Amino acid sequence: MVDFRQLPWRAVALTALGLGACGGGSDGGSQQPAAAPVTLTVQRVFASLPLFSSPVAMLQSPGDGTRWFVVEQGGRVLVFANNPAVAVATVFVDIDGMDRVTSGGETGLLGMAFHANFPADRRVYLFYSHTDATLGLVSRLSEFTTPDNGLTLDPDSERVLLTVEKPGTESNHNGGGIAFGPDGFLYVGLGDGGGGNDQHGSIGNAQLLTTLLGKMLRIDVEGTTGAFLYGIPPTNPFAASTTLCGTDGTGTQSCPEIFAVGLRNPWRWSFDRLTGQLWVGDVGQGALEEVDRVTLGGNYGWRCFEGTRNTGLACGSPPNPQPPVAEYGRSVGAAVTGGYVYRGSAIAPLVGRYVFGDFVSGRIFNIAGTTQPTLTLTQTDGFASGLNISSFSEGNDGELYVVHYGGELYQIGQ
Repeated sequence: MVDFRQLPWRAVALTALGLGACGGGSDGGSQQPAAAPVTLTVQRVFASLPLFSSPVAMLQSPGDGTRWFVVEQGGRVLVFANNPAVAVATVFVDIDGMDRVTSGGETGLLGMAFHANFPADRRVYLFYSHTDATLGLVSRLSEFTTPDNGLTLDPDSERVLLTVEKPGTESNHNGGGIAFGPDGFLYVGLGDGGGGNDQHGSIGNAQLLTTLLGKMLRIDVEGTTGAFLYGIPPTNPFAASTTLCGTDGTGTQSCPEIFAVGLRNPWRWSFDRLTGQLWVGDVGQGALEEVDRVTLGGNYGWRCFEGTRNTGLACGSPPNPQPPVAEYGRSVGAAVTGGYVYRGSAIAPLVGRYVFGDFVSGRIFNIAGTTQPTLTLTQTDGFASGLNISSFSEGNDGELYVVHYGGELYQIGQ
């Protein structure tokens, strides 16, 4: 993602964005025919609640549509009743203390995932930035438990599963999305470590198989491996590696946690609840934003490619890099936020279409779930919501919501 603090709470009109602030670049890609986008709107919901502080995610726990949880970047998770007139949100967990969360810019509490059997299984997972006394700035994946059948989460119950060291003084490109897949494994999206053009080593982190940076990970929280509190799914591409990379994000062999490679900064991604397909919004460098359908062992090109654009950077000539499903240039937006394939019932023509947006321009798009690479989007393919879209959310009923970084929540309608 971009540096949130340097952007307005309300996105300016697209025509006023200008290329000077967002960088230049070609709109690139190859256009293809596609079904016309469904006309959508956004409507503010839960408007009686106080504004949230830099919210970056909104979700419900498995099988429980009576409550919503909002993740705040500073380190809190708030919970409130799923009632249009609700006026009070309470603290589910607060880990902004004890020198635990480093927050600001692109760092902070960035992701949350409930165990599929929550609250019978008491575990919840959080992804956050932390300043380690030895390693410096790191990304952490930790497990917490509820002491009271799901009412709250105990901040002192933390068990750290993964620690990934950030390169040098860089603090951006953290990814941070976490979710359980339909296979029951926990997926973790990590950015390339930060800076411009993935200037880390001779080929960049995203193509380097001995680091977790720039990858989609998949781990088994029901198992252990030596001292590590997770196992490796046997079909992971490098499952045969004998050393895990969870101590600092690197290893002496190809990291067995890797599911897919070649990502720059996967900012929000999700599984289609019907097909299980993994959709990822990957934030671009300075020319193109992209949407990928990610599969086991896939290579999504960065830093060899930004979208369909060949960067000309040395990257080790990866075999068969996968082109994005869709992309758009700087005249349309500057930081993609991945969304969801719509599986609700309120908007019939939207069913099966992938909904996503752009944090900077506030545009919201929807494309056919069967779109073949690569569709180039223009301004007319989306609508300007006026929001800084830090995340989308899917209710247990399949309806979709938008998290506005300024503190408000919206529902997508027609």
